[in-house]
Amino acid sequence: MHRKKVAIIGTNGIPAKYGGFETLAEYLAIYLNTEYDLIVYCSGVSKDKTLKRYHNSNLVYVPLKANGWQSMLYDAWSIIHALFTSDVLVILGFSGAIAFPFRVFFKKKIVFNIGGIEWKKVRGKKSLAALEIAIKKWFEKLCIRFSDVVVVDNQVLQDYVKDTYNIDSVLAEYGGDHATRRPITDELIVKFPFLETKYDVTVSRAQEDMNIHLLIEAYKQIPERNLVVVSNWNISDYGIKLKFDNYEKYPNIFLQDAVYDLDYLNVIRGNGEIYFHTHSLCGTAPSLVEAMNIGLPIICFDVETNRSTTEEKSFYFGDVESLIIILKHLRKNDLDKLGHDMRRIAQNRYNWKRIVTLYKKCIE
Repeated sequence: MHRKKVAIIGTNGIPAKYGGFETLAEYLAIYLNTEYDLIVYCSGVSKDKTLKRYHNSNLVYVPLKANGWQSMLYDAWSIIHALFTSDVLVILGFSGAIAFPFRVFFKKKIVFNIGGIEWKKVRGKKSLAALEIAIKKWFEKLCIRFSDVVVVDNQVLQDYVKDTYNIDSVLAEYGGDHATRRPITDELIVKFPFLETKYDVTVSRAQEDMNIHLLIEAYKQIPERNLVVVSNWNISDYGIKLKFDNYEKYPNIFLQDAVYDLDYLNVIRGNGEIYFHTHSLCGTAPSLVEAMNIGLPIICFDVETNRSTTEEKSFYFGDVESLIIILKHLRKNDLDKLGHDMRRIAQNRYNWKRIVTLYKKCIE
């Protein structure tokens, strides 16, 4: 019996070491490798680090980077290659938009995950921003036009696709049940001294739309509470300035460099009293559903996507003042109920078995 060949495109590849798309690709491989012949396209690495197979899936390495300016070529190369070799293409994100029209020459199915409304994230000089917005809107339209199934990860994005393109999309978020609580050890206290204290925590990229600055400003005014911010500070001027202005200047604020080891990360966030989700321009963020699965009490930046993910059961802030008010009025019972509500929602919605089942229906 012929098994469908399914290509997964648009990530750094697996094993997953980066963001949500990579983790999604890995769990698609874990759950679907017995039913399909899976091919996962991976960013080029040195020969000593390449694998032929992982989770019973074939890995194809592209000699380009999956991020930055090379991402368009990387995804386009992967798409064109997969059109010749696979039956179904699962494409995550629109970086390879220029290759989508080639599918008219092939009877292949394309399942496209829009990822987010990328043109809304554009910043910079007005004239250049207008051009970038126009290009990203065109890319988005191109991808949707040449896809058989459009997948979104948040109800707000589903409404956007319907209102903008009059297309019914499939709502498939992310699983977070791979995240767990881990105990604090003496060895880890040496590595991360703040683990000896009670603290609140956030894990986020150092970008302005992540609103880390609001947390830092609020905790300057609440010295009785400790804050741990885990971020890749050096990726942006925003992050560099935040760290330079605040590093070790406030005894209750700990600015920790990015932690990519999942075991360490599970210890840091799993032992926090409160977890902050500060993203303002994402759909359903993998980091949020992971924290929800752990059962952490979560306070979110107030945007529709975060309200949708947490089913309006979190606390929401939009500025420093509203955050301070929330923190000063929180009680132990509030935190216990909040953590319970977040875990219940996550167990029902944000588990990998459910998410992969949705993708399987899209592939068929």
